[in-house]
Amino acid sequence: MNVGLITLGCDKNTVDSERYLALLTDHGATHTPDLDRADVIIINTCGFIDAAKQESIDAILEAARLKSDGACRTVVAVGCMVERHKHELEAELPEVDLFLGASEMDQLVPALEARGVSGLTDPLAGHPGVRVYTGDLPHVRYLKVSEGCDHGCAFCAIPLMRGKHRSFALDEIVREAQLLELQGAREMNLVAQDLAHFGRDRRDGFALPELLEALVAGTSVPWIRMLYLYSAGITPRLLDLMARQPRILPYLDMPIQHGSDAVLQRMRRPERARTIRERVAQVRDAVPEVAIRTTCIVGFPGETADDFARLCDLLEEVRFERVGAFTYSPQEGTRAATLVDDVPMAMKLERLDRLTELQRSITEERYERHVGRTMHAIVDRMDGDAATWQARLICQADDIDGITALSGSAAPGAIVECRVDGVVDDYDFRAHVTRVVMPPGTASDAARSRALPVLGGIMSGSFGR
Repeated sequence: MNVGLITLGCDKNTVDSERYLALLTDHGATHTPDLDRADVIIINTCGFIDAAKQESIDAILEAARLKSDGACRTVVAVGCMVERHKHELEAELPEVDLFLGASEMDQLVPALEARGVSGLTDPLAGHPGVRVYTGDLPHVRYLKVSEGCDHGCAFCAIPLMRGKHRSFALDEIVREAQLLELQGAREMNLVAQDLAHFGRDRRDGFALPELLEALVAGTSVPWIRMLYLYSAGITPRLLDLMARQPRILPYLDMPIQHGSDAVLQRMRRPERARTIRERVAQVRDAVPEVAIRTTCIVGFPGETADDFARLCDLLEEVRFERVGAFTYSPQEGTRAATLVDDVPMAMKLERLDRLTELQRSITEERYERHVGRTMHAIVDRMDGDAATWQARLICQADDIDGITALSGSAAPGAIVECRVDGVVDDYDFRAHVTRVVMPPGTASDAARSRALPVLGGIMSGSFGR
């Protein structure tokens, strides 16, 4: 049985998709990137905002077309949008054979078997059971450490789709990281709705610093990056660990969402502008080379011109390296959906443009300080010809922070030392290789010896539960 899979939404969905494929591969299926050859097509949907929902619907309809015109015999929709709107989707999309929400991951194989889908076998003895990679950067992987969210942000539907926060067991996370290293991971991106909440629910004495220490001790992955971390959870212990452990990258993805206390209060956010300023100052004092990325929402209900000015003032003062900005859109079932969406769309877009232009100049200024410096970069892919490569400096996370155009001798997966020659188009760098720090290649003998004892299948534990 050939399985094709479409993944939409965030990096956490990417992790789920890789686990879906591992589960099916364990039962004899074969993954195909060519949807025209797939017997079963799975769409892992996103339900975060309206645009993501529409993208998910479009992907489902395209899979249904392939069901009528191609080899596909079964269409399966899974994930966040299905979790929230399963019954409506079942009524509106009869061409879809199976709907499974994000919390129903373990039902996939039994549900397919119940529908008479052929080609599934009993679980394969000794199969790794973890993460079938489908992208084009096998050295860049994502490691989800928890599920769900306990924050009550008024605008966010994640708790409605993913439930309350549940941390995975530390030893299972480390074992998964070891297997990803065996598959060639050089950069491990830790993801959760809030990494800082890791371990609080388990009450076993393990929090985010202990997890990071365990990953450093249990793997040889040279780059460990933290994504999605609320400022309230950035502790002195965490900062000390970042400052003294070079494998934990000096990078934080710290969403603030706004800079006006009045808006932050209506958003039900845990921080205020003063605490954001203080926390950023603490981070930069402890880790001077840190790059901090954040996200902001403009046009939240009740946002005045003064509120927006306060947001811009905060960005001007704090000077984040990167900012992802979005216009507010109400999401069904959230507290904010009960508020009057009183900021006209034209004003939202105008404010978004102003914020984007402001941050463009800030990012350029922050990036200019790297010009002339020697820094480490990870090489991702060839860029057009053999003399040019797409790479990323430590301050550039995969897919969201631009690229570094790298000249010189390199190869995908290598970590190199390079001299930064300039900033290109505000958000990218150009640089040239000065030496190779770590060449590409297969996992080390040490990585193999760590991973082999767990190749019997770790997915029967608490992951995704």
